[in-house]
Amino acid sequence: MIASHYAEPLQRRLTRPAPLVAAPEEGSSQLAQLAAGDLLLMLDNSRGWAWGYAGEERHVGYVRSEAVGA
Repeated sequence: MIASHYAEPLQRRLTRPAPLVAAPEEGSSQLAQLAAGDLLLMLDNSRGWAWGYAGEERHVGYVRSEAVGA
């Protein structure tokens, strides 16, 4: 499958510490621990989860939406 369009990530800062997890569900494996003020390059935000990439290693994963600032 070829994607004809790519989403431009939105730059968001975390308002509180939060784990970056592999899937949008409680108990999913943790990829990284993010701190308040860390940058999340957000690609989607729905159903209580923000999806994007973060950290120096640019891990791709999910963060609870309530931890993401405007």
